[in-house]
Amino acid sequence: MVEIFLKTLPFFALIGLGFQSGRTGFFTPEATAYLTKFVFYFALSAMLFRFSANLSLSEVFDWWFVAAYLWGCGVVYLLATAVALFRRVGLQEAAVEAQCSVIGNTGFLGVPMLVVLMGPDAAGPVLMVLAIDLIVFSSLITILITGTRDGRMSATVLGTVGKGLLKNPMIVSIALGLAFSAASVPIPDVVNDFLGLLGAAATPGALFAIGASLAGKSAERMSVAGWLSFCKLILHPAAVALAALVLFPVAPFDAAVMIAASSLPVAGNVYILAQHYGVAPQRVSASILISTAISIVTVSLVIAWVSPLLG
Repeated sequence: MVEIFLKTLPFFALIGLGFQSGRTGFFTPEATAYLTKFVFYFALSAMLFRFSANLSLSEVFDWWFVAAYLWGCGVVYLLATAVALFRRVGLQEAAVEAQCSVIGNTGFLGVPMLVVLMGPDAAGPVLMVLAIDLIVFSSLITILITGTRDGRMSATVLGTVGKGLLKNPMIVSIALGLAFSAASVPIPDVVNDFLGLLGAAATPGALFAIGASLAGKSAERMSVAGWLSFCKLILHPAAVALAALVLFPVAPFDAAVMIAASSLPVAGNVYILAQHYGVAPQRVSASILISTAISIVTVSLVIAWVSPLLG
């Protein structure tokens, strides 16, 4: 456990450095926004393309893997929704809280950290988790909020979802990389070196940006944020572990990576969606802040627990 903690510590130390830089004002909100944009559109996209271009679709996509992850997410998603509705909040707020309970920071934290800690073979399962989060759950929250406001489901809602997916550089990067892999198109050395150099900036840039963005987050609605953090850091990996290790025939290594990915703190893009739709952004902000702080310990515990499955 101590060894795993020491390995994860540098990643969280980078987040802490970004947080302190943002908190002291050395790194302004505007600077954070531009750094995030650089990582999102350039560095992380280069890393994802390079990873996926060296994988085949069969290495990434597995129906049992998808079923196990969706089952684990679905259980926690429904539980968080039920608790929210029991508290008599609206369906839109319930959808946002449910999103907090299952969507981890896979893109900015999971991809760079888990591939380093669990080995290059972890890239495929991590990309699969990221794709499911982006395609299924980002679409679901958009449909629920927009459909609730319109009072019905329409082609406009589905069009909004489709455009959102096509404009997401992470989805585009993974799809293009797999397309290159499927077509057996060799990437020239000079292009590969360029992607490697640009992608290397993703890890420190993303982690620093996470910390700097957290500096502007508030910790209001602590009771709800604490519950959502518990869902994300404890219940979500537990449900995914039950699905991957007991209910579905998932390969042990893939199951380990899936469980580790599900233990990540609440993703920043949930806050972006909440702010965009004007639905409980402060609640999401607090959940991100609390879950990220606690995950310094819980992520290490989960990775240590699944390490024997890595072979």
